[in-house]
Amino acid sequence: MTATVEENTEAKPGAVPTFEVTLRIERYNPEVDDAPHFEDYRVTVHGTDRVLDALHQIKWDQDGSLSFRRSCAHGVCGSDAMRINGKNRLACKTLVKDVNPGKPITVEPIKGLPVEKDLIVDMEPFFQAYRDVMPFLVTTGNEPTRERLQSQEDRERFDDTTKCILCAACTTSCPVFWNDGQYFGPQAIVGAHRFIFDSRDDGAAQRLEILNDKEGVWRCRTTFNCTDACPRGIQVTKAIQEVKRALLTNKF
Repeated sequence: MTATVEENTEAKPGAVPTFEVTLRIERYNPEVDDAPHFEDYRVTVHGTDRVLDALHQIKWDQDGSLSFRRSCAHGVCGSDAMRINGKNRLACKTLVKDVNPGKPITVEPIKGLPVEKDLIVDMEPFFQAYRDVMPFLVTTGNEPTRERLQSQEDRERFDDTTKCILCAACTTSCPVFWNDGQYFGPQAIVGAHRFIFDSRDDGAAQRLEILNDKEGVWRCRTTFNCTDACPRGIQVTKAIQEVKRALLTNKF
């Protein structure tokens, strides 16, 4: 089925245009379905609408059984990561008009994690990998009596990786992660990077030892999928390379 963008030609000058689009959504209910399948939904959207707005229309007005995660709807919580036209994106940040609305817009769950229902996946393996790299400040010695000071230069060393919102878009865009359920994945390495290069932290050696595992940082094949998928613009591949360099040189 081919969809066409039908703009409202009766709109007043300056008004936001409206048009009809088709969303082709992968559906799966383990209680009744043997395998995932696609269903088409036709909705009318505004030129300013995101894919999340279209999904809300479908759930609220057409099919209440459609299941997906979302929370803040402002690109901060990261809960609505999904595959839109074959690419990992946040539904709340993706404008419908920017994803070729003249054809059916394909919406699928992110890959590499078990699908629980429709667009909802089991995030536990992802979060377990994150927990495994110790994503918290590790310090030694006596408890300080004042703030732990840090120069602006030291702070900038790991600034990029503080932007992560744990959406899993990078990890679930990685071909190695799809095929190897034991691989930590890009996000866990980014989470470790944030603390490895923090001048206030004393746990870098422990984290590097964890990532030196056969399923750790060396499994990265540098395809740049993770960097392309990150909705926050984090240079994920660069962070992974810096962790590799720290392992080889013992400098961090």
